[in-house]
Amino acid sequence: MLDKISLILLIIGGLNWGSIGIFQFDIVAWICGGQTGVLSRIIYTLVALAAIWCISLLFRDETAFHEDRTAFNE
Repeated sequence: MLDKISLILLIIGGLNWGSIGIFQFDIVAWICGGQTGVLSRIIYTLVALAAIWCISLLFRDETAFHEDRTAFNE
């Protein structure tokens, strides 16, 4: 579950960076009241923590993941 939440946050962050790069428009800052707003800073921090968490995805054993899912579904 934490993996999916992290991936969703990274997608939000990626789309936000894409809008900054292409349109020079920060969606998170626009929605949350500026880059220095408390809510914006919380979202930016959550995206950064999600990115750190997703680094672990690179080093996980894929076979253990599939065995866990199989056991969970039974």
